[in-house]
Amino acid sequence: MLERQNMPILPPDLSQKLANAVDGMPAFPKSVEKILELTRDVNCTPKDIVQVIDKDPVITVKILRVVNSAYYSLPRQITSVNHAVVYLGFNTIKNLALSIAAIGIMPKRNAAGFDVDQYLLHSLSTAGIARKLATQTGDADPMDCFIAGLLHDFGKVVFAQFLPQEFRQALVLSASDGSSLHEALRKIVGVDHAVVGAMLVEKWRFAPELINTIAHQYDTDQLDTGLFACVFTANQISKQLGFGFGGNPRIHQLPEQVKRRMGGTLDEIIASSDQWNDAFEDAKLFAKL
Repeated sequence: MLERQNMPILPPDLSQKLANAVDGMPAFPKSVEKILELTRDVNCTPKDIVQVIDKDPVITVKILRVVNSAYYSLPRQITSVNHAVVYLGFNTIKNLALSIAAIGIMPKRNAAGFDVDQYLLHSLSTAGIARKLATQTGDADPMDCFIAGLLHDFGKVVFAQFLPQEFRQALVLSASDGSSLHEALRKIVGVDHAVVGAMLVEKWRFAPELINTIAHQYDTDQLDTGLFACVFTANQISKQLGFGFGGNPRIHQLPEQVKRRMGGTLDEIIASSDQWNDAFEDAKLFAKL
């Protein structure tokens, strides 16, 4: 197991309950696991990725559906993943494949009454904004930021599916008193979705920096990295601008180390660009998959 600083020591029964919940979540498709593996290889080429995607007909069909949508308005119909890479670029196709995989393993309904569609819009918007921030600041890898943004709240999906009554209570408490959802979860369950989300991405064998970014998203004094700064900021931008809803009404101001890396306060960063809505448009398109 990964060493995580200052994480809560859980009672054995709660720890086992969470482990069982995480084990109950499906794995990513083999093709997407392979794509993630390849992207960590500095010698990987676009051709390597295309060959993996081509062997997965479900992902291939969905990528081509998006690429040929009115959103991209390409001058000709794209009939292969290889052509899609030429027109839209290597990273866009990787992001699409990962988004498709994440959407595909999410349950459509849950007993907690958690709005998965709004959650998905929030997560996809956060992913796109985190990628834009990384590109602007040059302080983190844009692809890593997209993935971390997409998965930062996935612990909520685990709760909604496997601890629905407790999660419903936390959602009600958060909505009624305006507290942050992670605080409500700590009161009711004894642990928040950041801990569970970190357990899940650890199971999926993501890199330690991404695991820690998710684990410590509310322990803001624990991390000072470009990845953490981009994802934390993107999450708050997505919430402030109403891009979907992840169940958490509280907007957090940027910690000092994040402001330093991002070059300003939350309001200043939002005012500095008119491109944030593009990420929301991307999110709406991906969510239809």
